[in-house]
Amino acid sequence: MSLPFYIVDVFAERKLSASQLAVFPQAETLTTEQMQAIAKEMNYSETTFILSETPQNEGYPVRIFTPNQELPFAGHPTLGTAFILQQAVIQESVSTVSLNLQVGQVPITVTYSGGVIDLLWMRQNTPTFGKQLEREQIASALGLNLAQIDDRTPIEEVSTGLPFIMVPLKNLAALQQAKVNRDALFKLIETTEAKAILIFCPETRSAANHLSVRVFVEAIAGTPEDPATGSANGCLAAYLVQHDYFGQRSNVKRGASIDIRVEQGYEIGRPSLLLLQAKKEKEAFEISVGGKVILVAKGEFV
Repeated sequence: MSLPFYIVDVFAERKLSASQLAVFPQAETLTTEQMQAIAKEMNYSETTFILSETPQNEGYPVRIFTPNQELPFAGHPTLGTAFILQQAVIQESVSTVSLNLQVGQVPITVTYSGGVIDLLWMRQNTPTFGKQLEREQIASALGLNLAQIDDRTPIEEVSTGLPFIMVPLKNLAALQQAKVNRDALFKLIETTEAKAILIFCPETRSAANHLSVRVFVEAIAGTPEDPATGSANGCLAAYLVQHDYFGQRSNVKRGASIDIRVEQGYEIGRPSLLLLQAKKEKEAFEISVGGKVILVAKGEFV
């Protein structure tokens, strides 16, 4: 078996800084077991497989695997796969590429600059808001004290396809200090639908950005932290407009809408930039996560 594949970097400002992804565009004949075995051997946080290079029901069927399991949805694999579909399969400028995933069809909006892809935007599913947690539960799991957690908005489970626990912190010092207590984390997630935590604060390293974020997960390729997480930031966007997080902040328009830049991955030496747009009218949400995708390499899997 010899299969072409591509390595892309998603939400990257430069090569090899954010979340790398392996994409296999000719995976029609692969079994589930073969895809899982390849994902394990590639050993990226996710590997995706395009099951047909011809659209089916107006979208391209795609499956997403971690080294250990299949996922119904994930943010950076969705954007990275759409990039390869445009570059290697469609090979012409299109405004939308739709992926048929386990959670349903996900349309990706593509923008160009000088004929080259500039940004890709992923529309998120309608969010659901779940369990709210006590500060004491999170503090012990992240090695923080209660005073470092911002109590103006709740600690809450949010999902747009994958659930995450949203944790507002007061400042960058608290964000940088956070460190997973694995025993406490595993004990916590036994009681929650979400198995991952997103922490964020309004203090940033760059004045152009609006939030700093870290995401801790049960396990990603042997490490408990993810450098760039589209699905988690989609949940964050829903949380921000649901609770009007920014309020009177001067650099973001007040109200149930946001258009912001989020930095992630600095603590593990892989700086990333994610763009979030969201608005809420009555109980209806529109949420998109965007960013750059960079082609890193092409190879043959034998």
